[in-house]
Amino acid sequence: MTSQYSIHAFLAGSAFTAALFFLYHKTHSQTRPTRVQSQRHVNQITDSSCTAAAASTELMDSPLLDQRMIRKAEGAIRNRTSRLVIVVERCTNDHNYSAILRTAEALGVQHVWIISPSFIQPTLVDGTHVAEPETTQCTDDKYICLDTVTETTKLKSSTGQTVKRATESEKRERAMHHLFARKATEWLTVREFDDTKSCIDALRADGRQIWVTDLSQVAVCLTEGGLMQYLQNTRQDLYDGKLIPEKVAIVFGTEAVGCTTEMLNAADVRVYLPLRGFADSLNLSVATALVVHQMFILDPTLVGAMSEEERRGLRRDWYARLASQRLLSSSQKKNRAKLITYIRKCEEIGKKINEGERVDPDEVSKWEKMDVKKMELDAIDKKVMLDAQTAVRDLAENPPEPITDMRRADEHRVCYVGRGTKNKYGELWEDMPATANAQAKQMASAAFFRERVDGALEEE
Repeated sequence: MTSQYSIHAFLAGSAFTAALFFLYHKTHSQTRPTRVQSQRHVNQITDSSCTAAAASTELMDSPLLDQRMIRKAEGAIRNRTSRLVIVVERCTNDHNYSAILRTAEALGVQHVWIISPSFIQPTLVDGTHVAEPETTQCTDDKYICLDTVTETTKLKSSTGQTVKRATESEKRERAMHHLFARKATEWLTVREFDDTKSCIDALRADGRQIWVTDLSQVAVCLTEGGLMQYLQNTRQDLYDGKLIPEKVAIVFGTEAVGCTTEMLNAADVRVYLPLRGFADSLNLSVATALVVHQMFILDPTLVGAMSEEERRGLRRDWYARLASQRLLSSSQKKNRAKLITYIRKCEEIGKKINEGERVDPDEVSKWEKMDVKKMELDAIDKKVMLDAQTAVRDLAENPPEPITDMRRADEHRVCYVGRGTKNKYGELWEDMPATANAQAKQMASAAFFRERVDGALEEE
């Protein structure tokens, strides 16, 4: 009897509990549909980023892949976003600038706006420098290039202090880092402002909400729960059903004190990234990477959020640039590098002349030939760009299927360190893909573009 009664009581209790759960679920879903929708967006991160390469149109990098570089560029273009703009306000350290630019490019943020500081602390300095062959010229006397690292080159920390006993390998690695950043800017749209007000005005004119990173206790936690609570309860005027607005700028301030009071006062939302240790702040470039990545997690629809018109513009620019970098033969590249070095030395001689310093007759003779050398370099560059535009003209209008996973094939991986570091760890790294230095098939790059130029000339 007691056993039967217990069973009935258990069943009755279970039914009552199920009914309560049903009513709670129904009420919860009616009163907070936006949270469910938002959580669904968060869950979709695996679909939008990590599993995109598993789609039916999957295309991986391969040494045998035709139009490889164009396909890779197309993959980057289709993942680019214009909804999110990164703003860097008065960053005073060139190493952080470099890292932020690389981060923006790697995460697919096309637009970076920079509010210029009154002074930038260089982390690699020397008394002289020479333009770097086959890359870009240095544009500031404070900065040096990869091939000009010498015993007199000084490596500085982010605080400006000289790193004592810095090895040549460490200096070259820092120069390499700066080189990567300069290359990253080739694929970014960078806009510069002289002051904070002009940047704020431009953001408002562009119809963007301004989100400013801030360590104060009034800042909103950059998580789904933190943003949802703030937007629904405090700033309903900003909430359009998305955690991340349709057009937004995320602002990062200087290393020492963060964003200016002017920028904080202009903020629609102040945000912070939750930390769990004694340290309550991060290196500027690290914070930028984590915050921007978090915003993509909160709203995966940021990926690829760009108009088709802007995409077409990037194709015309990027495709021609990729072709121009590969059309010159090895001997032509060496000749161009010599011209760049010659011109840079002439400019330094000219600076000596203007400052009244003593100049040798040989230097004067060299300096007098600078204009001729500039004309030679200009003719080479114009010819290359014309050929590059010819090579990719139809591709820009009818792009090939993109690489859907930006990871390189092992055959294309490269060890991005200086010669000294590579020699030091040679035995430990000898069986690793990045040190194999395998060569890609020619049809994947240089020969592909050259054949297209030759084909176009034959048709004419």
